[in-house]
Amino acid sequence: MPSPPVHSSSPAQPGSTGHPSPAHPSSAAQPGPASRPVPPGSTPVTGPPGAAGGPPRRRRRWVPVLLVLVLLVGLAGAAAVLRPGPVADWLGADPTPSPSARPPEPDPSPVLAGPDAAAPVPTPAGVRAAVEPLTGAAALGSRVNVSVADVVSGESLYARGGDDGTVPASVTKLATGVTVLKARGPGYRIATRALAGANPGEVVLVGGGDPTLAVDKSGFYPGAARLDTLAAQVKQALGGTAPTRVVVDSTLFPGPVHGPGWDADIPTGGFGASITALMTDGARQDPAGARKNFADSHGAATRYAEPDLAAGRSFARLLGLPETGVVRGTAPAAGGATEGGATAPGTELGKVESLPMIRLVDIMITDSDNVIAEALARQVALVRNQQASFAGGAAAMDEVIGELGLPADEISLADASGLSRNNRISPSLLTDLIALAGNGTHPELTAIFGGLPVAAWSGTLGTRYESTSTAAGAGVVRAKTGTLTGVHAIAGLVTTRDGRLLTFAVLTDQAPGGDPEVTRAALDRIAGALAGCGCR
Repeated sequence: MPSPPVHSSSPAQPGSTGHPSPAHPSSAAQPGPASRPVPPGSTPVTGPPGAAGGPPRRRRRWVPVLLVLVLLVGLAGAAAVLRPGPVADWLGADPTPSPSARPPEPDPSPVLAGPDAAAPVPTPAGVRAAVEPLTGAAALGSRVNVSVADVVSGESLYARGGDDGTVPASVTKLATGVTVLKARGPGYRIATRALAGANPGEVVLVGGGDPTLAVDKSGFYPGAARLDTLAAQVKQALGGTAPTRVVVDSTLFPGPVHGPGWDADIPTGGFGASITALMTDGARQDPAGARKNFADSHGAATRYAEPDLAAGRSFARLLGLPETGVVRGTAPAAGGATEGGATAPGTELGKVESLPMIRLVDIMITDSDNVIAEALARQVALVRNQQASFAGGAAAMDEVIGELGLPADEISLADASGLSRNNRISPSLLTDLIALAGNGTHPELTAIFGGLPVAAWSGTLGTRYESTSTAAGAGVVRAKTGTLTGVHAIAGLVTTRDGRLLTFAVLTDQAPGGDPEVTRAALDRIAGALAGCGCR
């Protein structure tokens, strides 16, 4: 049987080692770059990025913004591009926590040096000389679009088709991460609720859009909210009333459950799923097995066709009810009449909350989790009063990008994961997003950097940047990758030989067939050249 087409960036990278475990976002002793020793070429610092000002300046169409460059006091102008900012505030820390409060967020671990405004700035001519000869590699195909910019100033240093919309694949998740962090904030948690139904003992399980919700301790995402916890709350709230039936309310996410432009095998091939407001473990049927085999499967897993009903059946089992009685419905409004001391319809019987948004974005980027990406785009839609659907999420993301002062006409989305071939993003918009997140003007956006793979160190870059022609990028390139059949992309950060932090994006959507590793190596030579030169 022929091999299936390659889809999402993280799962579709055969041979990648050092891929962070799904345990990455949940504990202080996490695997992956957030807890490893500092990679080669990195500077161990822990403060926020060191430049302040408006959005990065662009070359066209919109009013230039004055950028005020500030050196970070006490850190010699360097900063870690890893979860800087008021993390405790983002996580809703209580200054006088109760014994049952969550443990405090650990201090961020140093991974990659951040902007040093004193480092020599590459010249456009120097960057062109380093990059342009590499863009003509046959392995990249006939359409290679590139953008390179300085993180501190936001100035463009090189562009080839920089403003041209290109199929981005999973690099789309950078836009998803930025927009949901802006819309919801890093500390926001998604709630799953159980309400009293219209009849005594009836329990309505209301999905709030948390794709990481687990059934029990064997869940795929460590630290996730759990249905068994919610079931215990319900039993206590009902007191002497026995549960009689579970009704599933997943109406928060209307519209199609599969994205436009998805390849035909995506819903069944294990990298995508039906997107519903209620699901457990990203719709995986065997979360414990999927977690155990994550590296070998590249993230693929068998998924439920109807994740909301599957979650409802698990909840019914936890309440001691037959799974066959679970139906879809709508939660009643609170304030209904009661008889004989029964709980009023619409009364909240229990609630559990997801990991904070900063963690969900981390997982989405580290594991290139397509299901989380689609769920997070719907959170943007909810904040912007759009329908929580594929179309509504795309429209809301576009709106937030415009609010950030960036050219929203350079992004056109059909989904938020990058599985859709209908998506278009310009390389220069990607570098603008990264520069804006890294220049210190929006501390809430820096959470997108915590999950980025490090070259020759972790994630989808764990076995890349190891050849002679790319080794200069080892430890100093941190980027999101994207792959669909014929589409290859990479966008992120690179520190030059002189210590200047640049952002880059290279997208090709007409790559030739053959070994995808050859195309990836051609992409990596471009970032490796930036790492190895002063480019002046």
